[in-house]
Amino acid sequence: MASDTRDAREAGAAGLAAPAVNPLLQAWTAPHGLPPFGAIRPAHFEPAFEVAMREHRAELAALGAQAAAPDFDNTVAAFDRAGERLARITAVFHNLAASATDDALQAVQRRLAAPLAAHDNAVWMDEAVFARLDVLHRRRDALGLDDEQRRLLERLHLDFVRSGARLDGAARARYGAIMEELATLTTAFAQNVLHDENAYRLVLRDETELAGLPPFVRAAARQAALERGLADGDVHVITLSRSLIVPFLSFSAWRDLREQAWRAWVTRGEHAGAHDNRPLVRRILALRHEQARLLGHASYAEYALADTMAGTPAAVQALFDEVWPRALAAVGRERAELAAAMAEAGETAALEPWDWRYWAEKVRQTRYAVDDAELKPYFPLPAMVQAAFDCAGRLFGLRFTAREDLPVYHPDVRAYEVADAGGQVIGVFLQDNFARPGKRSGAWMSALRVQHRNAPDGHAVRPVILNNNNFARGADAAAAGSGAAAPTLLSLDDVRTLFHEFGHGLHGLLSDVGYRTLSGTAVLRDFVELPSQLFEHWIGEPAVLRRHARHWRSNEPMPEALLGRLEAARRFGQGYETVRFTASAMLDMAVHARADAEPPADLAAFETETLARLGHPVVAGMNHRLVHFQHLFAGSAYAAGYYVYLWAEVLDADAWQAFVEAGDPFDAATAARLRRWIYASGNSVEPGAAFAAFRGRAPRVEPMLRKKGLLPAVAA
Repeated sequence: MASDTRDAREAGAAGLAAPAVNPLLQAWTAPHGLPPFGAIRPAHFEPAFEVAMREHRAELAALGAQAAAPDFDNTVAAFDRAGERLARITAVFHNLAASATDDALQAVQRRLAAPLAAHDNAVWMDEAVFARLDVLHRRRDALGLDDEQRRLLERLHLDFVRSGARLDGAARARYGAIMEELATLTTAFAQNVLHDENAYRLVLRDETELAGLPPFVRAAARQAALERGLADGDVHVITLSRSLIVPFLSFSAWRDLREQAWRAWVTRGEHAGAHDNRPLVRRILALRHEQARLLGHASYAEYALADTMAGTPAAVQALFDEVWPRALAAVGRERAELAAAMAEAGETAALEPWDWRYWAEKVRQTRYAVDDAELKPYFPLPAMVQAAFDCAGRLFGLRFTAREDLPVYHPDVRAYEVADAGGQVIGVFLQDNFARPGKRSGAWMSALRVQHRNAPDGHAVRPVILNNNNFARGADAAAAGSGAAAPTLLSLDDVRTLFHEFGHGLHGLLSDVGYRTLSGTAVLRDFVELPSQLFEHWIGEPAVLRRHARHWRSNEPMPEALLGRLEAARRFGQGYETVRFTASAMLDMAVHARADAEPPADLAAFETETLARLGHPVVAGMNHRLVHFQHLFAGSAYAAGYYVYLWAEVLDADAWQAFVEAGDPFDAATAARLRRWIYASGNSVEPGAAFAAFRGRAPRVEPMLRKKGLLPAVAA
């Protein structure tokens, strides 16, 4: 019987591998070559991947076996061109697995993790291809290559070496086994976090339990209840979506409910049973250490940082040394303010982590007269999207035109055609803004296709770029008796997130390079956050707020008095936020810099001991604990690399000063340099050289410290 079932399954897979019945293998005929999302099913992926991987291996086999001596076009450019079908299927698969998954797709994801990793191993350890690249790399000074061609050769050669191409025998086999197991473990880690986030709901059943929550929080919590089938009475639900739990912790008058929500948030991935991430983290750490040692490094941090702007753990530590003591002093001052507010209110309980945001909101309202409930009506989601588009238009001449006819993977997704100042279409932008079951938490940019000019058919390839956010969807105000449908209202933090991800999106859309390997965001990890964090500055500009921050009901602009109070409060809470981020970054570095092959036996104890040694104030907490730290353990991109946001903040604060010095946040000459060297050059230019070309010099740390209020502001 089992054999019959297996035979039937294999026959079905064979049938699905036929292009006539598998939309992933057919020509995509929608406008701009978008995928036929409506026709794609989880069962299509495994047979499609098998076809695409086989095709890619055949391309590389032909590349390695050719009789002609290696040259740039027949080896370097040919490698960059290979695997086009696999790249497009992979992009669709990973996007759906992150943004619109279900049990069937998650099962496919688990089954494919190891085979996809094995394919990557086969690619990067292909001896014949590497031999040809190695010959060219040794002769690179004599090849007459232009700067971008040389950069591509050097990057591909380095990627091969860092992927184990110089290993042989047992070491080569062991490296491949490590990478396959890591792929399986990181997939399971991400699915476990998603499980805990989807499973949690704090149900608020009456007016008493809603005490303190302003209308925008109530509307989002009511909508969350309706989406989860809880339509009876006045039931509201708090989920672990950041856009819902953070305002709940900021406003709920019930300390015990805040504690419940906070504990659920910080213990994601730490529950015994099938979804416990603790054994996965320990195994991932052990395998990464072994991976690094095979490649000649003492620790995984040393390996990971070798291919970054920072270069070494010591350079990262030097940045921490600039920031951490100043952040501790700032959070100490903020803690004293909160303690004074508690005493004035007659609160005798000690300040706990689930209290911080609540009392910080009280201080912000009292000291600065800034209240999220007052601000949010001026930040309706549609207007903020248009604000981002408008800034991109004023800086770079871009125009975004909504296209309701383009295929998308979920009704929440909005599609836009993007054109330059001359009306030439340069790409497609998809934006998916709402939290929902089946979508992982956080915010991110991804691509269905990246820009380049090295396609097999010789045509230039236009990018298709996605932004994902997780905003709490607003409920119909009409249902609440207000008589009008309210749009989703964003907090200022939400608006910054929208602009941040849109900055990544522009990095993909404005890419102007010859080769796929060097396109868009395929830059060194501690440079990739520069375009995104830099773009956040524009939403803080008073001129932008005056133009776009309008009350959703009256269309009146934000009052000047409120703008002034907002500016005065800009640095409030920076100590808290900086300590939380830097603590997580230092924990990441500590756990990946260990020379001991055996990972910590007790992850929670390791966290506690590490942070205590650093003088971390427990009451401030961290952005992420190890058990749900998806940057580190849902993949390897940010492992020993969470510091990059802080590194990039040095770059973005200094880059922003170029516009300050020009006297205009939309100065045309500065924007033109920004486009050429930061947004358009991808990885075709070494990042330090790219920044220097834009700024005229190397970056300085002082603008970042001043922005955070960790140094005195420069007198006007």
